[in-house]
Parts: sequence; structure tokens; C-alpha cells
Amino acid sequence: MKTVVNTDKAPGAIGPYSQGIKAGGFLFVSGQMPVDPVSNAVVEGGIEAQSKQVLENIEAILASEGLTMTSVVKTTVFLKDLNDFQIVNGIYGQYFKEQAPARACVQVVKLPKDVMVEIEAIAVI
Repeated sequence: MKTVVNTDKAPGAIGPYSQGIKAGGFLFVSGQMPVDPVSNAVVEGGIEAQSKQVLENIEAILASEGLTMTSVVKTTVFLKDLNDFQIVNGIYGQYFKEQAPARACVQVVKLPKDVMVEIEAIAVI
């Protein structure tokens, strides 16, 4: 059985997918982009501001289900430019201070809305 997760504290889906799905003891959080959930606009301020917004969006989806960032067991980071890795890594570390999840990080040719970063996550319920 699966349950759709949706909160107005994170940006709505821009396609036929859910913000998250609960199934099998996990919450699968769809890739989050640096979109402000209030204005529905991509945040300005470069990779730092975009990374923070992405992680805030993930945190909001988790919180809607009573979870925290410590519940996350796996993430995948998609970067437009792998040269931003150190900056993103530093900000990422502010959100995952203890028992950091397993992670993959890859450079991609292009992301939706031409953003600089997108992160998906899997959390235990």
C-alpha cells in the first residue's frame, strides 16, 4: 500500500508526480528544486541560496509526516555544475549534522526551470 504525501509548505509538483510517497516503511521524497513554496518562483542568490531552499523544501515535506532530517537514509544530489560541489556539500552538512545519510552526487546537463541543484531523499518512517 502507498500513500501520497503533499504539503503546502513545499512547492507543488510541476508534473504528474507527488511530493512524496509513503510505502513499505519509507518516505520517498521527489527531487526538490530551489522553488519558494509561497511565490512559486526559483530563488535568486546563486548556488548557496538554491541549496538552502532545496533542503528547506525537503525538511518541510518530512515535517508534514512528523519526520526530521535525521530520518533520511539516502539522498541523490543533482548538480548543474560539479564545481559547486564544495559549496553544496558545506550547506548540506548544516542540515545533516549527525549520521549523514548515504548519498550520490552527479552532474547533469540540465535541470527543470534551469536550476542549479535538485535533491531527492528517502527517509525511514
